[in-house]
Amino acid sequence: MAKSSIRYICANCGAVSLKYSGKCFDCQSWGTLQETHEEAPEGGSKKKIPTSQLSKPENLLADEPPETSRRLPTGMNELDRVLGGGLMNASAVLCGGEPGIGKSTLMLQIAPSATPAKILYICGEESPSQVRDRARRLGIHTENLWLLAEVTLERILASIDNEKPAIVIIDSIQTIFSDEYQSSAGTITQIRECASSLIRTAKSRGFILLIIGHITKAGSLAGPKTLEHMVDTVLQFEGESHQRYRMIRSVKNRFGSTNEIGVFRMDEHGLEEVTNPSEFFIADRSADVPGNAVIAAIEGTRALLVEVQALVSKTNYSMPQRISSGFDLKRLNIILAVLEKRLLIPTWGQDVFIKAAGGLKLVEPAADLGVAAAIASGIRDITSDPSTVCAGEIGLSGELRAISDSERRIREAAHLGFQRILLPAANTRDLKASLKTLPITIVGCKTLQQALDHLEL
Repeated sequence: MAKSSIRYICANCGAVSLKYSGKCFDCQSWGTLQETHEEAPEGGSKKKIPTSQLSKPENLLADEPPETSRRLPTGMNELDRVLGGGLMNASAVLCGGEPGIGKSTLMLQIAPSATPAKILYICGEESPSQVRDRARRLGIHTENLWLLAEVTLERILASIDNEKPAIVIIDSIQTIFSDEYQSSAGTITQIRECASSLIRTAKSRGFILLIIGHITKAGSLAGPKTLEHMVDTVLQFEGESHQRYRMIRSVKNRFGSTNEIGVFRMDEHGLEEVTNPSEFFIADRSADVPGNAVIAAIEGTRALLVEVQALVSKTNYSMPQRISSGFDLKRLNIILAVLEKRLLIPTWGQDVFIKAAGGLKLVEPAADLGVAAAIASGIRDITSDPSTVCAGEIGLSGELRAISDSERRIREAAHLGFQRILLPAANTRDLKASLKTLPITIVGCKTLQQALDHLEL
């Protein structure tokens, strides 16, 4: 007879402990350990598998099995870009985001255009009538989408075996539970085991599994990190539910790049693609106000022009504030130190607020030059040249280091009508002849001081 063993699993990070404690030893979170029971087989002997039942390995170079995987387009070019070309057969995709940001809307818009085969939508949070009302509001008319109001894992798997769908949508994984476990729905054990069973079924049956997941207050997907490791692709909604624009980023993708983003606009007809994101990120900018700069950023294979805003004011506290939205706060402190030490621009005693317009998160080092230009413009209260784009990484000695994909940045800036782009001098030495014919002036700068001189700051 099997013995029952008690384990305590952290609901925040998934760490396993043999004893209960108020604080997780791994992520240092308080009150997150939850009790779970695991059945262990009696004895330590292992069952021997007959040789005839062993799987035969395939040689990586010599064997060429037929191509069995193909991608299904979603009908949205922006989403296909994030996914790496479309939905892959026998794959699991996890979609996370804040409540009301558009996760269920996205799933409904994907379903009708992805394939003419049967699609099974598991309604765990909403009733079928609520899903129908949303589909009518979005103008979705399809006969291949079937709704199932069920939250029990065993019944869901039985329905999948009976219906044999091409796509299964789980809305959401936090509402699904299995009768084999005593814990309630949404706990760490239920989320992990239910997701594991659904993913195994998707791999064996060959259908596409789309899972909707909630996020925590910190912005990460609710449940253990192992849930992200089990799926093939993790899509993360960025932006706020009360804003009009949404961005989808691929946090993990086994079939494509993780640097791509898709920009959408939410209206009464659902999510609509933004075909030219650069115009969105620099729209409605105030070119005659100090503290603004335009950055030529790279997101995956796409060049984007993003406006960076800086507000600098005299502090009323002994410790000045450093607040950043869309830009790493540690990098901001480094840029402020370089401006203070190398360029003798007084930043101490000033509150500095940085914001990337549109809600985009600037991760790459090439955003340093634009942030520094916006801060210098705000401190000196001088408007920078509105027809100039910046891109460059700043070193600790104030030098500008070479960046990647300078050609795409130059072409995007010229396409949107900017007259000049400031780049590190190393990126302007061997320019292609086609770039020299573009209607834009390419300026190479060795130091941050030279770049600010060109901007007349």
